[in-house]
Amino acid sequence: MNKFLLVIILFVAALSSCKKKTQEIDPVVLLTEIKASDMSYLPEIRASGVQLKNHDGKPEDMLITLQNAGMNTVRLRLWNNPADGHSGFSEVKTLSQEIKNMGLHVWLTVHYSDTWADPGSQTKPENWKNLPFGQLKDSVYAFTKKIVSEIHPDFIQIGNEINNGLLWPDGRIANLNQMTSLLSSGIAAVRDTDTSTKIILHYAGFENAEPFFVKMENLDYDMIGLSYYPLWHGKQLDKLETALAALSAKFDKKILIAETSYPFTFDWNDYTNNVIGSQDQILVNYPATAEGQKDFLLKIREIVKLSPKGFGFAYWGGEWISFKGSTANNGSSWENQAFWDFNNRALPVIEAFAD
Repeated sequence: MNKFLLVIILFVAALSSCKKKTQEIDPVVLLTEIKASDMSYLPEIRASGVQLKNHDGKPEDMLITLQNAGMNTVRLRLWNNPADGHSGFSEVKTLSQEIKNMGLHVWLTVHYSDTWADPGSQTKPENWKNLPFGQLKDSVYAFTKKIVSEIHPDFIQIGNEINNGLLWPDGRIANLNQMTSLLSSGIAAVRDTDTSTKIILHYAGFENAEPFFVKMENLDYDMIGLSYYPLWHGKQLDKLETALAALSAKFDKKILIAETSYPFTFDWNDYTNNVIGSQDQILVNYPATAEGQKDFLLKIREIVKLSPKGFGFAYWGGEWISFKGSTANNGSSWENQAFWDFNNRALPVIEAFAD
């Protein structure tokens, strides 16, 4: 055989072998940092027909703009049976597949409710509200198993901001055994279905996070997720750093800032009151400007990276522009914390995703 031809054959074989080995590696294992954005409103925004623009002012889909900026993970909320279908199973499954096809990771936050679940509200789904506790546990297992078997998320939250429990009243934290039993059902469903999916427990804030996660010590999860909003969780970033260090020392878990956001202006673009609207609600060193918003997110990313167990962040509401129009009185209360300005052009904050 011609020596030159032999070299080519060996080279092609080596490439094929390398490709096969790469495909067999769990892509999540290769991640060194999660750089995520919650994009749950994306289907509604697309359906509205609003045209979004990238940083150069050219029309571009939100996902493409953020992927080009360096985002590697998309976070989506999942409700059991929402009234309008948005954030329901079918919509989330379709969007998750699109995200995966783009080469991005999928992070699902399962609320176990038909609507918003957070520290102040953990309402059972309508179909579950009268179930005995044993059947409620079975329902958590079955629903979670369906999610993992059909969507195969890379990351999954068993509940959203579960400071005070989930699926009230059965799963209130005052009923700790029942709360952890419900969480265990969800966790077992993940482990039984896809061992590559990483499990997150999500707590809003950081001041009392350590005693909360001590109560969760017997649960089989992978990551600690924290929300951090200056308005609700304090304006001293040094305390956040200290808390992340303490959690890193106490628990053998990777740590994420699962939700954060910041305003680029105090102005408004529709007739819905914004959550943030004054200087006393934000940090002194980070003004409500385009650069201030970017600097804040860069600082959050830096704090997490410097933490011993820090593993990344997710921005919440970056996509929640005023897509229903400037005269809407049922618009966005988060429009001034989005990643796009009031002309729907991408803001400098997305540069915080860059490597």
